[in-house]
Amino acid sequence: MTEKNQPKILVTRKLTPAAEKRLRASYDIWWNQEDRQLSGKEIIDLSQGMDAVLPCVSDDLSAPIIEQLSSSIKIISTFSVGYDHINIEAASKRFIHVTNTPDVVTNATADIALLLLLGAARGATHGMQSIQSDKWARWSPTGMLGTDLSGKTLGIFGMGRIGQATATRARAFGMKIHYHNRTRLAPAEEANATYHENAESLYAACDIISLHAASNDQTKGLINPRSLAHFKPGAILINTARGDLVEDDALISALQSGKLSAIGLDVYANEPNIDPRYRSLQNAFLLPHLGTATLETRDAMGFRAIDNLDAFFASKPLPDPVN
Repeated sequence: MTEKNQPKILVTRKLTPAAEKRLRASYDIWWNQEDRQLSGKEIIDLSQGMDAVLPCVSDDLSAPIIEQLSSSIKIISTFSVGYDHINIEAASKRFIHVTNTPDVVTNATADIALLLLLGAARGATHGMQSIQSDKWARWSPTGMLGTDLSGKTLGIFGMGRIGQATATRARAFGMKIHYHNRTRLAPAEEANATYHENAESLYAACDIISLHAASNDQTKGLINPRSLAHFKPGAILINTARGDLVEDDALISALQSGKLSAIGLDVYANEPNIDPRYRSLQNAFLLPHLGTATLETRDAMGFRAIDNLDAFFASKPLPDPVN
């Protein structure tokens, strides 16, 4: 394929050098080298004359945006596992293929889930603040006490690849694993974990709940006053899935009242404009959406997105079709 007839790709964010090098070898690219968030209108305008869009999870590809994309757009290959930022129905109506990047984010995201779990359970936010503000006066036998993980019960909501990888890591800390999933896993995948047919049963049985579900009509607002009423007093909540699984008002109220002893969050509604009340809570261990943020994983995500583009333009089956 000569440079003249290379497919034209709109890349909405700056990718890793290795991924960009591979894209340059096969495609005519419009780059967002400033690495700033593009508006929906900018994506629409920049799509003119393009053959594909390579967006990220932060991009708005809702129905009104997709309906106004250039008629030349044939595929959206998202640099993400989740695709709730893309209106799949609108894309399908316009015969635009949508692909994602599963599998390659599993280990990095599970690692972050354990970091959140440890940070929340051991009161890391309070400890770091005392160091940074120079208010750590002395060691004390009763100072900044957290809770052990060993012997605790971890409840996993959504036992897919990442949920299972999180369970594997948690077992190394001596934790017992319970889970809720739309369907029960096969015994080999379950690995002696205890299955709960409904979420309420899971919440009531576990010391720590870790969310690993996709964002959809059934899971948005999953953590709300009604669901929190089923949690054990003093439970811990971890979220590496999607911010809109949680109602902020309900979660903050549960922390302030002591219903929850701590939380660990890597994702938020309306990020990066998170609810400012989280920042004042010493029992909230917060990270800025670092789940996949390793060089190896971001390289792999870029390569997977490019694999889907390569397959499409070679008229081969798509590795990771969404629609």
